[in-house]
Amino acid sequence: MELTMLAKALAIGLGSIGPAIGIGMIGAKAMESIGRNPEAAGKIFVPMLLMAAFAEAVAIYALVIAFSIK
Repeated sequence: MELTMLAKALAIGLGSIGPAIGIGMIGAKAMESIGRNPEAAGKIFVPMLLMAAFAEAVAIYALVIAFSIK
């Protein structure tokens, strides 16, 4: 029982580090781009949201894996 709880914690913990860093970098670069060229905010916003959603999907997969560990 204890090892399964540790495995679940490690799966979600390690599985969410990458997406967290990725979403942070996506947001930072998008804000930097908008700061350099404010007229392009509309063109930057939609791809930024799509990439953030894809990065978040990886964290959701890690959560599913953590729940599937028995």
